[in-house]
Order: sequence, then C-alpha cells, then structure tokens
Amino acid sequence: MGFKNFIKRRSLRAKDNQRTRASELTLRESLYPICLVTLLFFLWGFSYGLLDTLNKHFQNTLNITKSRSSGLQAAYFGAYPLASLGHANWILRHYGYRATFIWGLVLYGIGAFIAWPCIIARSFPGFCMAIFVIGNGLGSLETAANPYITVCGPPRYAEIRINFSQAFNGIGTVVAPVLGSYVFFAFDDETALRNVQWVYLAIAIFVFVLAFIFWLSVIPEITDADMAFQATETHANADDKPFWKQYRLFHAAFAQFCYTGAQIAIASYFINYIRDTQPDADDTKASQLLAGAQGGFAAGRFFGSALMRYVRPRKVFLVFLTLCIIFIAPSITQRGWTGMSMLYVTLFFESICFPTIVALGMRGLGRHTKRGSGWLVAGVMGGAAVPPLTGVAADYRNTAFSMLVPLCFFVAASSYSIAVNFVPSYRDPADAFSTTDVGLTGHHDDEESGAKVIGDDEKAVKAEIES
Repeated sequence: MGFKNFIKRRSLRAKDNQRTRASELTLRESLYPICLVTLLFFLWGFSYGLLDTLNKHFQNTLNITKSRSSGLQAAYFGAYPLASLGHANWILRHYGYRATFIWGLVLYGIGAFIAWPCIIARSFPGFCMAIFVIGNGLGSLETAANPYITVCGPPRYAEIRINFSQAFNGIGTVVAPVLGSYVFFAFDDETALRNVQWVYLAIAIFVFVLAFIFWLSVIPEITDADMAFQATETHANADDKPFWKQYRLFHAAFAQFCYTGAQIAIASYFINYIRDTQPDADDTKASQLLAGAQGGFAAGRFFGSALMRYVRPRKVFLVFLTLCIIFIAPSITQRGWTGMSMLYVTLFFESICFPTIVALGMRGLGRHTKRGSGWLVAGVMGGAAVPPLTGVAADYRNTAFSMLVPLCFFVAASSYSIAVNFVPSYRDPADAFSTTDVGLTGHHDDEESGAKVIGDDEKAVKAEIES
C-alpha cells in the first residue's frame, strides 16, 4: 500500500479543470519548486554558452566559414518552435509542468549521447543533428519553466522571480566560455575534440539524474483553472477572448523573436568580433573576454531584479532595451577596446529583456497561459534566423559591420516595449498584476470545497438537474 501511494503521488497527469490553489502560493510555499526549476535555467544557460564557444572552435578545427558555423545556432534554436508549439506544449496542456520538465531533460540527455559518435567522426552535420535534439529538449524545458516561474508565487513579483531565476541562466553562460578557454582552445585540435566528447557525456549523465530527481519531487501543478482564477482576481480578464484574439501575446512573441535573434547573434560572433578588431587577441583570450561579457549579462539580471522591486517592470524593460540600441550602434564603427566595451555594456542591458517579455506577455492570459507560453518560447526561433544573417554580413565585409543586423532587430523589438508602456490596452493588464494581493493575503475559498472548479461536463449535468 505504501509503495502504491508513493507511485500515485508522483503521477505525471494533472487535471486542468481543477483548482489546486497553486496560483495562490505564498513566497514561502513557492520557495522549493522555484529553487528546483531554477537549476534548469543554469543548465540551458551552460548549454547555450557552450554553443557560442563551439561556434569558433569548429571554425578552427573543421575549417568552416562563419556563416556555416552558424548552423549550430540554426539547429539549436530552430528546434524551439517544434517543442514549444508542438510536442512539449501538448504534454504541458495534457499532463502538466513536471511531465514536461522530465520530457525535456530526457531529450537533452539523448541529444548529448548522440553528440559523442558525431564528434568522433568529425561530422559537423551529425553534430548539428545532435544539437537539434538537445534544442528540442531545452525548448521543452523553456516551454514549461518560464511560465512556471512566472505563475508560481504572488503575481506581483512575477517579473522579479523570473529575472532572478534567469540570472542563473546567465551564470551558466559565464561558466561555459571559461571552460571552453581551458578545455577547447588550450590544446591541439585532436585533444580538444576529445575533450568536447567528455563534456557532452558528463552533461548526459547529469541531466538523466536530474530527470529522476524531478520524478521523485512533488511540486505544485498550476492548472488552467488556477490561472483563470488568478486572472479574475486581478481583474485582467484577457482570457475572456478567444486565443487567436490575444494580440498582446502575439506582439510579445514577435518582440521575443527579434530580441532573441539579436542577443544570440551578438554572443555567437563575439569571439570573432574580438579577433577582427583586436588582432593581438587569440581564441583563448577572446573566449575569456566573452565570459566576462556574459558575467556582465548575469550581473544585469540581478541588478534588474532588484530594480523592479521599486520601479514598474515595464519601465525597466523600456529603458534597458533602449540602451541596448544606443550602445550597440557605436560597436559597428569603433574598433579595439572601445568597440568591445560597447558590446559589454549592450550585454549588461540585454539581461532582463527576455524574461520580462515572457512575464509581460503572459499577463492576464488565464486559461490560455500554457498555450500562450508556447508562442513566447517559439519566439526564441529568432536565434536560428538572425545569426546566419549576421554571419553572411560578417563574411561579406567584417564582424564589426555585421553588428548592424542585431541593431535592426533590437529596433523592431522595441515596438513592444513602447506599446506596453504607452498603449492602455497593453499597460493596464500589466499594472493590474503589479498591484494584486493574490498570494500575499492567504488562500481564497471557492464556493464549495475551495479546491475544485466544475468542468464542462459537470456544468451540463448541473444545468440539466436545475432545469
């Protein structure tokens, strides 16, 4: 009986027509699940940072062009919409968050194992295939983790929570280039490729262990009924409209596409930028400088999270994205330490943009929250589209000139930051969540037991009885 209850408590299916009160979690109640899910942010930050380092490494060891090396980014981020709008979103809507976390970790582990023989064979297309599987795994994790952190706890602090958790993503992007500078660039090509194999084997083992930990852990499942209740309590009832009329969501997804594409393009060609503008810097030095820039990126997230405690998140978002545009522009024409410092400052102000777009884009979606999160994560596909364009510009002229491409996409993304600050239909739902007391004043009771929302079938039966 004890074993049966043990297995039953770890069921991966959650009923979406039942309220679990998970949308009303207090700060203390949400602490453990947030800490566990934050581990995933570090994991894909490390994977993403490793990709930026391998981009330059494969240019050296496999003698491929800058534009072809961007195939890594195309495979990685091109997998995201397949996960966030396809298999991962289906699992999220039919089973729940924990099932999606485990699914994403298993895919990540499988992709890491596939990478092993591809590296031995020195097959760049094969390695891109492995990265595509890894991208599906990480896309699945992001599909669940970003909305989970946003809704797990008091809505008032959603942007602060997701930016704080995403800061550990930034730490992962710092660790990976540092590792790359000592493990990839400090050895001859043959030894370096062997080291890449061992890194991916270690990743595979780690993520499978983490998947087992998630299966053992009992974390709150946040259902559609919970999110509908939260939207009602905050008076941001955007979920009253059909999903396809959630124009604020689709604008946020467009901004995510443009912003993420620009961010990935800058990081992907940062080492090339250093080599082109500072001829005396070798790959090891350039990789260490990338780690420093990613350190500024992580610091920006901690700083932005603290700032949002006192300034509305939408205002912080507007200022940070505007400063990204201002500081990347000089990097196109400047050289040496001046150009590099402009990219450093740009990465610092990029920090809060991605998670804040997610949090603001999900405001008031209610029962559409899980489906909407898929569209916001699908915007990450910009990371597959913009780096190849940047690579073509770099091959055509030089890497500094190619920074014009992410500048244009930053400008396009700013349309959302302007709308959410100055258009009432965007601004009011965001502000409604910033002032609500849900999760701060205890749980609300439903009309009967406080735990169950009547499903469609039950409503029909009840109406028939009453008639």
